[in-house]
This record gives sequence, structure tokens and C-alpha cells, in this order.
Amino acid sequence: MPVSYRCLLLPLFAFIGCASAGETLVLQAAQIKALGVETAIASQGGSAGGLLPARVLVPNEQMRVVAAPVGGMVEMLAVAPGATVKRGQVVARLASPQALELQRDALQAGSQAALLQQSLKRDEQLFAEGLIAESRLQATRAASAQASAQASERRQGLALAGVAPGKLGGPLALTAAIDSVVLEQGVQLGQRVETSALIYRIAKLSPLWLEIQAPVELAATLKEGSPLKIARSEVVGKLIAIGRAVDAASQTVLLRAEVGKGAEMLRPGQVIEVEIAAPAGQQQRLPASALARNEGTTVAFVQTASDDKGTSFEVRPVRIISQGGDSVTVDGIKADEKIAIKGISGLKAMLTGVGK
Repeated sequence: MPVSYRCLLLPLFAFIGCASAGETLVLQAAQIKALGVETAIASQGGSAGGLLPARVLVPNEQMRVVAAPVGGMVEMLAVAPGATVKRGQVVARLASPQALELQRDALQAGSQAALLQQSLKRDEQLFAEGLIAESRLQATRAASAQASAQASERRQGLALAGVAPGKLGGPLALTAAIDSVVLEQGVQLGQRVETSALIYRIAKLSPLWLEIQAPVELAATLKEGSPLKIARSEVVGKLIAIGRAVDAASQTVLLRAEVGKGAEMLRPGQVIEVEIAAPAGQQQRLPASALARNEGTTVAFVQTASDDKGTSFEVRPVRIISQGGDSVTVDGIKADEKIAIKGISGLKAMLTGVGK
């Protein structure tokens, strides 16, 4: 119920009477001026947890490794870290005796398979004319099938190694699998490398991921799709995953966000700060100085009316969702409500009846 503080004596501030959470303080203009009370409008869509640290990552499906398919010597490097490459572009050449061996084995296996295929056709004709026994035909058919399988195996080995079939000779060309940017170079010109050695690490850099460590209480209020903004920039993104496990040491939950437009302003491995938009509802970002404690409850002073009878402030209990720096996110305040942000100590004194 409204409590009128006509007994407030200025400038002595002898506060008489007591209001509890859920009741209303009514102040006259002179009282508001003396107490230094100022208000601000709560704005929906503020930050849900202040500035949170985040690390920029490349999505797994957008990364590729250009590796040595066989052992050899690096004969040519065509690009350097930071360069943009196209799918199919030759980025390095490898001189490899092992590649020559694979080509030779493939040629031999192909020739053997072709020879036995011809033998099979001849024996099938002879068997049809009754000139050879069926057992000989079956033996030729089995040998032809085995030779074909071996030739297929050799061709697949060539393909996995990136070696072109055909005549022997020439360095092995290594190409980019996707349109991408070179992130890392793993070898130097003239270096001898073993099979699977890293030559280049490449990646498509849009969109990018952000990995964010958020307090458990904050993570519980978020949903996938929640918008976020990178601090001190216009780059925005959205949450795409909210972790279920809690880090035992920091008591935080891993959030993953995706940034599309504006991703070119970020660099993989970069550490940044982000602001996650407050969830829809009665959660707002307020200055920490706007809150007071009363009988174990956190309250805010919400202006509900202002007329010739005075200005009314509802003593509103709120729940702190998260806190960062000089601001807090609270549950219990609606968007566009006026909140007292200065003169809180005087309002609290009136609320608790100090000096009565």
C-alpha cells in the first residue's frame, strides 16, 4: 500500500515510517531533489552477462590439411601463410621416389590384368569349341579376377597418394581441396618429409565460431539462436550450441556462437569480448548502484506514477542473473520501466525507516 512520507523533514532527513518490498514510496519534488534521485529507462535486449571472453575458431568442416601423401623432398612451395587459394590450385610440388614406385606398380598391375583378360577370352573360346577342359577355364578366370583386383588396388593407391596415373616421371603436385586461406606452412623448400607430413593448413574463414565461457547461472537463461555482439564493434552473431558440462575449476559452461557477416574482421585464435543479448521477458541490464538490499532481499525502485500528488516508486524484489563490472542483469524488471539509478541510499533509508 502507498506510504506517504510527509514526515520527511528537509534538510534534516528525519525519515519516519517504514515500507517493505512490494509497497510504494511517495516522494515530493523537493524530496527527490534533496535525495538526488535520478531515473533511467530499462531497455530490453541489453547484455545478459556483461562482457564475456571468447576465442575465435574455424568450424571443423571448413578446415583442410595439405599433407605429403608419400615421402619425398619439397621441390616447390607456391603460397605462403595469409594467401588466398582456389580449389584445385597447385600449392606445392614433391619429388618422391615412392611416388614413382607407386606409378610403376600400377602400370605393371594394369598390364598384367589386361594380359590375363585376353587369356580369359581366348580360353572361353577354346572351351566353347571343346578344345580345353573346364578346369583350365576356371583357373584362367580366377587368375584374371585376381589380376583385375590387384590393378584396382594399385589405382586406388595412386589416387590416395594424389599421384596421376600414366607414364612414369615428374614431381607430385599437391593441390588445395577448397577455396580457402593459408593459415600455416609446415615445411621449408628443399626439406625432406615423411608420409603425412604437414605441408599447409588451410581454411575457409567465413563463417567463424566463437567459444565463450559463461557462468552456469547465465547459461541456464540462454537459448540457441540468442543474438550476441562483439564488444566495441558492429559485428553480430548468434548462439548455436550451449554446453551441458560444467568446468569444475571455473564453474562455467562452454557456449558456441557463429559469426557470418563481419567474420573477415576476426582472426582464428584471437581472444575477444562479446555481449549476449538478454533473453526476452523481464530480464534487464541495470547499473549495480540501482539495487539495494532489504531484509535479505535485493530490490529496485521502479517509478510507477508521477503527478501533482508526488512521484511513486514501487519497491520491486529482483533476482540477479549475472554481474559484470558496474552492471547487473536482473529478473523482475520489464522493458521501458523507469528505474531509480541514483539516490538509492536515501530511498533505502526511507524504506528501512532509518532515524525514526
